[in-house]
Amino acid sequence: MSEADVLRQEVLAPVADVGGPQQPLLAVRGLSKHFAVGGGLFGRGGVVRAVDDVNFSVDKGEVLGIVGESGCGKSTTARLIIGLIAPDKGEITLDGEPVGPALTLRELRRRVQMVFQDSYASLNPRLTIEETIAFGPKVHGIAPAVARARAHELLRKVGLDPSLFADRYPHELSGGQRQRINIARALALAPRLVILDEAVSALDKSVEAQVLNLLLDLKEELGLTYVFISHDLNVVRFISDRVIVMYLGEVVESGPVEALWTDARHPYTRALLAAMPSLDADHRTQEAPISGDPPNPIDPPSGCRFHTRCAFAEPVCSAEAPRLMPTGNERHAAACHMVDPASGHSRAPVASPEIQHAI
Repeated sequence: MSEADVLRQEVLAPVADVGGPQQPLLAVRGLSKHFAVGGGLFGRGGVVRAVDDVNFSVDKGEVLGIVGESGCGKSTTARLIIGLIAPDKGEITLDGEPVGPALTLRELRRRVQMVFQDSYASLNPRLTIEETIAFGPKVHGIAPAVARARAHELLRKVGLDPSLFADRYPHELSGGQRQRINIARALALAPRLVILDEAVSALDKSVEAQVLNLLLDLKEELGLTYVFISHDLNVVRFISDRVIVMYLGEVVESGPVEALWTDARHPYTRALLAAMPSLDADHRTQEAPISGDPPNPIDPPSGCRFHTRCAFAEPVCSAEAPRLMPTGNERHAAACHMVDPASGHSRAPVASPEIQHAI
C-alpha cells in the first residue's frame, strides 16, 4: 500500500465516538441569539430575539427535523451550531465536548458540516467541481493528490461520474447536480453531523425525491447524523426520526415524528399540520387553521408567544410563559398551558400519577 493510500484512509476515517451510543452527539442548552436593529426613521431601535433559550439534543445516527414558519429561528439555530455566528448565551456540546475552549472552531468544522438552500450561491464559480470538493481537505493539511482522490470518490458516492463532472464549473450543472456537489463537499472531511438547511426546497419534486433517497443512503453507509431544516412537513415526515417545532425563536413542541403527526399537542403544531395540502377531498382544510401574522420579534407578546393567534388562549396564556412539559408519550413534550395540569387553563388535564411524577 502506498503512502498516499495510507494517508487517504486516515482522511476518510471519521472522528472517534467519544461518549458511546447513549451520549447525544449534539446537545444545545439555553441557546440565545439577539440581533440589534437600527433606529430607522423615527430613531427607535430594538433587539430581534431570533433564538431565545433553545434546548434540544440530537442522538447519534438519528435525523432531527426542525420546522416552523419563516423567521422562527430555524436557520439562525443552524448557524449557531456550526459556528458561523456566535451565540449571546448558551452552550453547544458535541459528543460531550463543549464548543469553545475544549473544541476549537477548526475542529468543529471538521466534525460538523452544512448544506445550504441555494446550491449555486454556495459554490465558487471560479473553481471546478474537483477543486471545490478538494478545497476543505487541503485546508486541513491533506496532500493535494489525496484530496483530489477523495473528491473523485465522493462524486461517485453522490451519483456523478468524475470523468464527466470533475472538470466542470457550477454554471454547467443543473440545480440537482449542484446540490449533489454541495453534499459531496460537506462530506469531504468525514463529518459526524451534517446540517441540511432547506437543502431540497429549491428542487423540483422528482429531483427532490432523488436527493432525499441519496441522503438516506449516505447516512446508512457513512454513519451520519442529520439536522434537517425545512418548511415542507411532508419531506420532514419522510426523512426525520424526531422533530422540534419552533415559533418566534422558541421550541414549542418536540417528539418522535409519528407522535407529532398523530397526537400534536401545541395549537401551532396542529395549525401547521392542518395547512398541509391534501389530495383527499375528505381531509381538505375548509378554513384557515391559523389567523394573523407572527408578532414582531422585536417586541414579542408576553407569556406564550403564540397566544395572540391561538383560538384557545386564556388569561394565563398572556400572563405566564409555558414550559416544555411531557405529554405522557415517550420523548414528546409541548410548551402549552393546555398540557400542564398545574397551569390553571380550563383545557388542562387533571394530573395523573405519571404526569405528576414527571413534573
